[in-house]
Amino acid sequence: MAAFDVEDRKQRIIQELVPGKQITLAHIIASPDETLYIKLGLDPAEDHSRSAIGVMTISPAETAIVIADVATKASGASLGFVDRFSGSLIITGTVSEVEASTNAVLDYCRERLGFAVCPVTKT
Repeated sequence: MAAFDVEDRKQRIIQELVPGKQITLAHIIASPDETLYIKLGLDPAEDHSRSAIGVMTISPAETAIVIADVATKASGASLGFVDRFSGSLIITGTVSEVEASTNAVLDYCRERLGFAVCPVTKT
């Protein structure tokens, strides 16, 4: 029997989602290209006055419904997409509208729901 070399072993990586109360992404895209609107299924003609896209992810995923409500009530931002199964939210609006909605969501989740929240990032 040949000696078994440790380097010859295949390693298997197991990824799992550990549900928690957290916002893991809060990103604002200022002046997105029209192609991005199209690829996201958003109508650039409808959003011609829109100059920013906000993207957020939250766990547990069902909380996306709550943050969609908070985001749309916080400013003039529009709801682009919400998925209660993956916890994804996309909003559109002016940079200031998207920023105000994103900050309102983070504040609400941190202060009222006791969530861990990430910082807002921008491109």
